[in-house]
Amino acid sequence: MIEKNIVIVGAQWGDEGKGKIIDFFAKDANYIVRYQGGHNAGHTLVVNGKTIVLHILPSGILHNNTIALIANGVVLSPEHLINEINMLEKHNYNVRTRIIVSELAHLVFDYHISMDVAREKKLGKHSIGTTKRGIGPAYEDKIARRGLRLGDLHDWEYFSCKLKENVDYYNFQLEKFYNFKCVSYEDIIDKIFLLKNYLIKISGDVSEILKKSQCDKKFTIFEGAQGSLLDIDHGTYPYVTSSSSISGSFSLGSGIGPCYVKNFIGVVKAYSTRVGNGPFPTEIFDELDSYLCKKGNEFGATTGRKRRIGWLDTVLLKKSIEINSFSQLCLTKIDVLDGLKEIKICVGYKNKNGNVRNDKIPRFSKEWTMISPIYEVIEGWNSTTSGIINFEQLPYYAKKFIFRIEEILGIPISIVSTGPNRSDTIIRCI
Repeated sequence: MIEKNIVIVGAQWGDEGKGKIIDFFAKDANYIVRYQGGHNAGHTLVVNGKTIVLHILPSGILHNNTIALIANGVVLSPEHLINEINMLEKHNYNVRTRIIVSELAHLVFDYHISMDVAREKKLGKHSIGTTKRGIGPAYEDKIARRGLRLGDLHDWEYFSCKLKENVDYYNFQLEKFYNFKCVSYEDIIDKIFLLKNYLIKISGDVSEILKKSQCDKKFTIFEGAQGSLLDIDHGTYPYVTSSSSISGSFSLGSGIGPCYVKNFIGVVKAYSTRVGNGPFPTEIFDELDSYLCKKGNEFGATTGRKRRIGWLDTVLLKKSIEINSFSQLCLTKIDVLDGLKEIKICVGYKNKNGNVRNDKIPRFSKEWTMISPIYEVIEGWNSTTSGIINFEQLPYYAKKFIFRIEEILGIPISIVSTGPNRSDTIIRCI
């Protein structure tokens, strides 16, 4: 079992099954740190046959030994946090005393959500495909230095005045440019006032807590949200998220130096999916799309939208491995491929204007339209992998599929997930 601190990050466009893997390792962890994104993330956990979806709380919180830290890199919806806590308590999880939120975390308000919805509506067919949760506008406020942070609640006079300025700022745009309904300052201030005391109570200096935890040699898991290909700098821009979703952002988003982590695990789905718009070279459009979508339950945990389906793309994965410094990979949802006669792996791209092979990903939007995938075909396995927990018990061609991915990528697949339950996990080597 892993003893050192680890960062667990999605290597594709999100929805790789990070939540299950974080939950699996969290049984031995002291702290689980969520360090970027907001409640636009969706981490699905299946424990004892019960499905729980988390959006803002770290996935390891279902273990009573863990302390959940929501760090400064997260943009936080206070209402959603409280709703998620209440949901877990209804499932008999005592979490209220095991949550600490950074005082430096920026807050998400109704005007952020309204702006998100208004923009997507105005863009029409050219929309990004956001979750409409207000995450992008909240990060804009942070960068523009007009955002409100949780710690600002200590000074209610300042908070109230600044909130009024922001509401007026957004309402002017919503009304004059987007022809959209304005938000109510009174409604927003009343809602946050009711939550103020509890939010202050659970707030703290996450950076200082993490510094002490390392001195005490505590085991910490840093949990990424979304996926590496949605990173604001290195993803398929502009169809990306609003934060840095690669492994290096754990340090920036949590306030602890990068030297404290040596182990970076990338979570990879055995095929590819993405939600929303944007380039997708290996996308499948025939009846296999519907089959895999249904079998893999490929509907967004946050929005409920059907995910786009495609074959595994090793060109993109090589880039993801490079920018994340992954030391190992976890392969998930291999059981969804059970029963297929053949399975494709994208090993390169060719130019649609010719047959020039290209092993590098396009850098700009127009270039994505000029390539098509080059596939290598692997024979499928006519048996099930679901629930298998011993690697040697996997079907021959399932093992061959895994070995071939390792060979192409040059990195070990140390963990294989064979189903949604916590126990459906093969550990090869850590």
